[in-house]
Amino acid sequence: MKRSIFLFASFLISYFAMAQTSLSTQTKYICPPCGAACDQEVHDAPGVCSHCNMVLIKKSDSKTIAFYLQDGVEVLDFAGPMEVFAYAGYRVFIVSATQEPIKSQGILKIIPDYSVENAPEADILAFFGGNSSAASQNPKVIDWIQKQKNVQYHFSVCTGAFVMAEAGILDGKTATTFHNALDGLETNYQKVDVRKNVRFVDNGNVITTAGISAGIDGALHLVAKLQGLNAAKRTAYYMEYDNWKLGDGLILSDDNPYSNRKDQSFYKDFEGTYEYVNDTKLNLVFDPKLGNLAVAKDGGLQPVLHENGDLFSDSGNEPVFFKRDGNGKIIGYSLSENGPLFKKL
Repeated sequence: MKRSIFLFASFLISYFAMAQTSLSTQTKYICPPCGAACDQEVHDAPGVCSHCNMVLIKKSDSKTIAFYLQDGVEVLDFAGPMEVFAYAGYRVFIVSATQEPIKSQGILKIIPDYSVENAPEADILAFFGGNSSAASQNPKVIDWIQKQKNVQYHFSVCTGAFVMAEAGILDGKTATTFHNALDGLETNYQKVDVRKNVRFVDNGNVITTAGISAGIDGALHLVAKLQGLNAAKRTAYYMEYDNWKLGDGLILSDDNPYSNRKDQSFYKDFEGTYEYVNDTKLNLVFDPKLGNLAVAKDGGLQPVLHENGDLFSDSGNEPVFFKRDGNGKIIGYSLSENGPLFKKL
């Protein structure tokens, strides 16, 4: 009898231990950073934040990114991607060879957060052009890069590719760089398959981009990989980056964020004219450039992005709940799950 009780107790302990492990490994969701207290809350299911009303993202999508910057770094090389990553909710910090101030293009003074001696680990390491040899030819920098064992992604803009190549990260990979440096990358690093006339190259967990402004495209692509295409579209809209072309790069990885896009027929039911606040109207149309719904307003298009089912989100990540009648026909939308209905006209 005692033995039976002992075995049953052991079973219960094992069961609850497994249950706790299962719960701890479930996907968790957080509010995109909005500066409010809800930034610290963790949710067990997707949906909408009850405090700020923003659509929740996976906690695993929130990343830390180390920007390695050297003296003479090109401003737009890092400033463009920094804008992308900051708006997408990532924590970016600056690392350099030392913590002494450096200058970008001899103009912008930058005080690094860390040196290679004391920098914390990051999910993503990023490298940029503009005097990149100061990094690629510095043994301490290369040693620091090679010792980072928990990095999930490596990212470079312009001649930042030379830094990754020197560290061996591009060995056996396909890469690109600034147009004037393509031959140099190919000559000096013969284990790298160098490609010309591409905006970026995605090897999976290693992404290189062409020069300067191409870093914005590569950063948006990485956001699309990590958080989904909607997050990248929302970021591009916020930045007024109208030149972005979805997937305009060489994508060699299986996780292509553009492969499962809904076609125009999916959005047909949602298109039309709807009531809006203060007795005004809004017109929802399909935007063929970005492949989503949009509000036609003031001669421009404001994105309305599909999340799941009949839940969409606007450019500010606020939810839009479309409603159907008993026959499945769209009859309007609400701006909160049980809010007042704005009718489809």
